Amino acid sequence: MHRYRFLLSVQWVILTLVAIALIPTMIRLGIWQHHRYEERTSRNNLVSSALHAKPVPVEQLSSPGHAVTRTEKYRTVTATGTFDTAREEVVRRRTNSDDEVGYHVLTPFVLSDGKVLLVNRGWIPADGAQTAFPKIPAPPAGRTTVTGRLMADETTAASGIKNVKDLPDRQIMLINSAQEAHRLGARVLGGYIEQIGPQTDSPEQISDPGSEDAPLNYAYMIQWWLFAAAVPFGWWSLVRREIRDREGAEEAEPTPQTPEETAPAAV
Repeated sequence: MHRYRFLLSVQWVILTLVAIALIPTMIRLGIWQHHRYEERTSRNNLVSSALHAKPVPVEQLSSPGHAVTRTEKYRTVTATGTFDTAREEVVRRRTNSDDEVGYHVLTPFVLSDGKVLLVNRGWIPADGAQTAFPKIPAPPAGRTTVTGRLMADETTAASGIKNVKDLPDRQIMLINSAQEAHRLGARVLGGYIEQIGPQTDSPEQISDPGSEDAPLNYAYMIQWWLFAAAVPFGWWSLVRREIRDREGAEEAEPTPQTPEETAPAAV
C-alpha cells in the first residue's frame, strides 16, 4: 500500500475532501433543478388550460374584494359595459414585446350593474419626461363588450416593482383593485383583465403569456447529476496518473554502484 501513501499529503487530503463535498452538492443542485422543472411544467399546464378554457362572464370568476387564484388567472372572460375614460390611468415603466419602455393603459369599465372592471387596454410608448399625462387612443364609445385574460392584483412582492408614491396625476406603478376601489369610490371586481378583444392597433395589446422553458431545467438536472457521477472517476484518474508519474520517476533514477564496479580495471 506504500504506493498510495501520497494520499496522506496535505495537497491530496484537500483535493479528496473537495471531491467528497462536491458530490452531494451537485446532487442537491440536480434535485433543485428537478423541483424547478416540476414547478414550471405545472405552471405551463395551468396557463395552457386557462387560455384554452371556454370564455365566461367575468362575474362568474370575480367579485368586489375577490383575490384571483392560480387556477383563475389567464382565464378568458367577457364583460359588457362602458369605458370610463375620464378616470383612466397609466401604469409606468411597462415594456412591449420589443422591450421598449412605456405605459399600460388602465381604463375603468362600468358594468350594467354599476360594478367596475379594471381593463388593461394595452401598451403605449412613453413620450418625454413622463411628468404629464400622455395622449391615449380612445376606446370604443358607448355600450360595448370586451374580452380579456383575467389577472391577479399586482403586488411588489410578486412583481418586484416598487410602489412609488407622489407620482404625476393619474400615473401608477401597480394595478391593484383595492386601491382603485378607494380611488374610484366604486365596487371594483378583484383583479383586472388584459384586453384581447375588440382588437386594436393602439394601444398595443399585450401578447399571450409565453410558456416557461421547463425542459431547460430538466437538462440542467441531468447535467448536475452527470457532474456528480464524474467526480469519483475524475478523482481516481488523478490518483492513477500520480501513481504512474511516481513509478516512472523511480525507474528513471540511476542504480547506485558498488566500489568494485566503480574501481579502475588493473593493467
